[in-house]
Amino acid sequence: MRLDELRERLKEIPQADARRLQELKTELLGRRAGALTEILKTLPTLDAETRKQVGGAANALKRELERAIDEREQALARGKAARTGQGIDLTMPGRPVWRGGLHIVTQVVSEICDIFRELGFTRAVGPEAETERNNFFALNFPPDHPALDAQDSFYLGGDALLRTHTSPVQIRTLEHYPPPVRVVIPGACYRRDPFDASHSPVFEQIEGLAVDDGLTFVDLKATLATFARRFFSPDTAVRFRPSYFPFTEPSAEMDVRCQLCAGAGCPACKQTGWMEILGSGMVHPAVLENCGVDAERYTGFAWGMGPQRIAMVRHGIPDIRLFFESDMRFLERFSGIDSR
Repeated sequence: MRLDELRERLKEIPQADARRLQELKTELLGRRAGALTEILKTLPTLDAETRKQVGGAANALKRELERAIDEREQALARGKAARTGQGIDLTMPGRPVWRGGLHIVTQVVSEICDIFRELGFTRAVGPEAETERNNFFALNFPPDHPALDAQDSFYLGGDALLRTHTSPVQIRTLEHYPPPVRVVIPGACYRRDPFDASHSPVFEQIEGLAVDDGLTFVDLKATLATFARRFFSPDTAVRFRPSYFPFTEPSAEMDVRCQLCAGAGCPACKQTGWMEILGSGMVHPAVLENCGVDAERYTGFAWGMGPQRIAMVRHGIPDIRLFFESDMRFLERFSGIDSR
C-alpha cells in the first residue's frame, strides 16, 4: 500500500466507533503488521535519496494518524461521559472538600472558657495521672468512699491513678498561688463507667474555682446564671437544687430550662422541663485548710460540668457515643463546612 492510499484512510477515523477505531489503529499503525509499519520496513532496501523522501513522508503521515486517532478517542470518551451523566460541567461551582474542623466538644470547651475568661477567670491545667491525696483526700473524701475502689477508678500502681475529675488542679492551684484565685479548669477525666448513651470511661470536664475574701453563695449563683445566659440564650431560666459533694458545703445542682421543649416536657428532659448541667457549691473549709489557706479569712465557690452533656443539651444530641465515632456526617454539622 502506497503512502497516498494510506492518507486516504485518514477520512475513516473521524466517523469510526470505538471498535472500528481500534481496528484502524491496528491496521495502520500496528507494530507487526500495520500498513505504515510495512512501508517503514522497506526503507533499508531503498537508495539514500529515495529513503530520505519516503522516510520523511512516512513519519509525517504517522504523526497525522496518531493525532487523528487520539482526537477521536477523546471525542468518544466525552460522548460516553455525557450519556452516563458523568460529564464535567466547567460552569458549575467547585464542590467543597472536607478539610476537618474543631470537634464539637472542643468548640464547647473553648466557648465556655472564653465566657469565664471575660468574667475574670484564668485557664489552669494539670496532669491526668494523679495521687490519691490530690484526687481524693485533699478534697475531703473519706477513706472509705466508694470512688476510691478499683472498680470505680483506674489505678496505675501504688497510690497513682488516672484522675476521676479535674478537681486535683484546684488543689495544685491553691497550694501554689495565694488568694484571690479565679481559675477555670478543662481536661480529660477517667472513670470505670460503662460506654452507653449517657456514660463514657473517658470524658471531658470543666471545673471552676474562685477563692477570695468575702465570697458567698450569692456570688456563685450570679456567676453561674450569667454563664448559662451567655452560653444558651439571654432568657434562659436556671434553678439550683440542694445536693451533696464531699468538697463543697453547701452544695447544689444547677438546671437550665430544657432547650428542646422550652420547659413543656419532652423525653430529653424526662418530662420535667429542666436539664441538669453542673454541680456546684461553696468550697468546704477542710479543703482550704488542706491547701494551707486560712478558712477563717477566705471563702470560695466551685463548680464542675461536662462539655459533652452541655453540647447534648444545646444541640439536642441524644447519644454521647456520637462524639467518639468520627462520623464525618455528624461532625460536619458543627464545622461550618459542607463536604457533600
